[in-house]
Amino acid sequence: MTEFGFACTGVRADPYAAGPTLVFRLRVTASPEARVHALALRCQLRIEPARRGYDGDEAAALTDLFGERSRWGSTLNPLEFAQVPVMVRGFTGETEADVVVPCTYDMDIASSRYFHALADGEVPLRMLFSGTAFTGAGGFRVEPVPWDKEAVFRMPVKTWREMVDQHFPGSGWIRLPRDAMDALLAYRSREALPSWQETVGRLLDAAGERTR
Repeated sequence: MTEFGFACTGVRADPYAAGPTLVFRLRVTASPEARVHALALRCQLRIEPARRGYDGDEAAALTDLFGERSRWGSTLNPLEFAQVPVMVRGFTGETEADVVVPCTYDMDIASSRYFHALADGEVPLRMLFSGTAFTGAGGFRVEPVPWDKEAVFRMPVKTWREMVDQHFPGSGWIRLPRDAMDALLAYRSREALPSWQETVGRLLDAAGERTR
């Protein structure tokens, strides 16, 4: 069996993607002299929130995910970020490949709320790999890549923010049920409000919740 190793060496926001996308750089190593024709991988990315600290503002913003800080000993559990396929071309010894991760700024998604709550620092990630390896010097041999293959990486929070700002500069969005959206649209039309910002602002004013 060929022994594989994985390490994440960096991450960047893809400025040319149609939607928010992160590109992780993956280094793959194989047993010495082993000929690898291709790797068809599955990569699961998990956020491990217990592997970093949080200031008071961050802790307050994370309350809806993990509860009060006093409960974090039992609630600060890993969050799934993404599952993506990765194809690695043939190599001998070592190679590098991109792990392309489409992202969302939907605040109903736990990972998006987690990223949004962080002011600075790094996001502790774990990348878990499985899949199929096609190897052999004189032909093809099919081997599994077991789930115990993994890599840890600390992604700068600023990389996430750069990615979001490329697509939603200075703004964000929320997903609403159709009936709630219809009611908001009717309210906006009835009040002759020029934008959604004005619409939400008017409602916040009425509730006394506008941030000055």
